[in-house]
Amino acid sequence: MSEKFSPTAGMQNGFDLARLSSLSDHERSIVERRQSLLGPSYKLMYRHPVELVRAEGAYMYDPAGNAYLDCYNNVPSVGHCHPRVVEAVSKQLATLNTHTRYMNDKILNYTEQLVETFGGGIGNVMYTCTGSEAVDLALRIAKFNTGGTGIIVTDYAYHGITSAAAAISTTMGPYVPVDQHVRTVKAPYQYRAQAGVDIVQQLADDIEVAIADMQRHGIKFAGFIADSLFSTDGLLPDPAGFLKKAIAVVHKHGGLYIADEVQPGFGRTGLNMWGYQRHGIEPDLVVMGKPMGNGLPIAGVAVKPALLADFGRKVRYFNTFGGNPVCVSAAQAVLDIIRDENLQSNCHNLGLYLLDGLKTIAKDYPQIGDVRGAGLYFAVEFVTDPESKAPDKALTLDVVSAMRERRVLMSTTGKEENSLKIRPLLCFTQKEADQLLESFDQTMKALRG
Repeated sequence: MSEKFSPTAGMQNGFDLARLSSLSDHERSIVERRQSLLGPSYKLMYRHPVELVRAEGAYMYDPAGNAYLDCYNNVPSVGHCHPRVVEAVSKQLATLNTHTRYMNDKILNYTEQLVETFGGGIGNVMYTCTGSEAVDLALRIAKFNTGGTGIIVTDYAYHGITSAAAAISTTMGPYVPVDQHVRTVKAPYQYRAQAGVDIVQQLADDIEVAIADMQRHGIKFAGFIADSLFSTDGLLPDPAGFLKKAIAVVHKHGGLYIADEVQPGFGRTGLNMWGYQRHGIEPDLVVMGKPMGNGLPIAGVAVKPALLADFGRKVRYFNTFGGNPVCVSAAQAVLDIIRDENLQSNCHNLGLYLLDGLKTIAKDYPQIGDVRGAGLYFAVEFVTDPESKAPDKALTLDVVSAMRERRVLMSTTGKEENSLKIRPLLCFTQKEADQLLESFDQTMKALRG
């Protein structure tokens, strides 16, 4: 086995099969069975892959009972095996599970509460099983309403794995070509902006240029889709409000703004339920995914009703499993937990504490070029030196691997793979925050002390 994982394979921080001999007999057997049974598309994380057998709260456990602090997993966002989610799902699974063509008020009660969180003109929700399906559906709605096919994304974006979603995901590598009607713009990267450049205006100007290029090629503009934190572009949250001018340009040209909230949504940014709300903007469509059901297969698209009026009459859409009572019960439990356990406030307050702690540690290491974050979502960017700001991918992977050996799990992000992607669960406490900071400080001392 000689294949190596790389950015072109579509995954950062992947296990290199050339290191197979470094694993124990048990670990090597699992990797070989995976390759044989699941095929080469299934990737493992870390130089030293992790085997996990159970989880609770912010921790996951290996077969020996060792606890790993989860600072990466966005799926069970309110906590692994949260007892309220487990109870809700178990009770509903023992009662009824069917599709949405029968009357059942659970989906209606949940949707009423969910719609209240958006504000603005959002009034309908269409349910899917995955975020990729939701992106696919959002693109269909946008193209139907505008009559256009042109979509604008950032130049290192990821929006899903269906054919339509992969065709607008610029991170997928050379063997997954971007659709010919897609145009890319650079994400607003404050740390790497040229002196004197206004990144807010630059993004708006770049969208203008992209739309003009579409028009020159006979392509009608349909919309702009973006994660409001630009998570895969390197996690770029600042300055809050930078999307406002860009979305004004989108609407001026008759396009729709699709807010991909799979990563920023459900309270992760702290003060706001949705990442786009940090920017004071109103999207036309909102895509939700992984955290919605804390690991259960439920996702969706929240839409302005006017966009579905004609679409709903003329386009047949049905998702057999999307919005089933079991998954809606999980989603209802997640929404209740976020409110009852004050997780937005926790994200804000603990987020500020962690951001300050990471910045304090960074002062001792010139290799740390930038620390940024919003709520419980952070990036730590490594450079070879602070003057050139040349990306240091090797050091970044060394840190991720060393943290894994300390049983603290995180990963990488950004086009150059030189930023840590730190995404703690929303249920993090002071104890876990301190463990993260202490482990990071010890790791940096060991690698560069």
